[in-house]
Amino acid sequence: MHNFKELIVWQKARTIVKDIYILTKKYPKEELFGLTQQIRRAVVSIPSNIAEGAGRGTNADFARFLDIANGSACEVETQLYLSLDLEYITQTEFDEINNKLQNIEKLIFNFKKKLLI
Repeated sequence: MHNFKELIVWQKARTIVKDIYILTKKYPKEELFGLTQQIRRAVVSIPSNIAEGAGRGTNADFARFLDIANGSACEVETQLYLSLDLEYITQTEFDEINNKLQNIEKLIFNFKKKLLI
């Protein structure tokens, strides 16, 4: 069992949740139950799955939840591209958040490798 609060990957994933919530506040109101809600749910599931995996009994279980967290990160990345395509965000906003997201994806990948050694 791991203490998820001490994991840098969880801390960074938690921070990006706030970034996405702030970013999506400016989305059109008609997107509240569309893209806004979808990207928010996906980003929340990243640190949530890291935490849930940390509470599991084995490293193999934890690795499975890291895969789920990474899938959610990929979902957020796609939704950021869609937000850019729809001109809800600027290229600068996209680049800033996407760079953070790419870093989280790398941290998840590397942490999973260490778990399974």
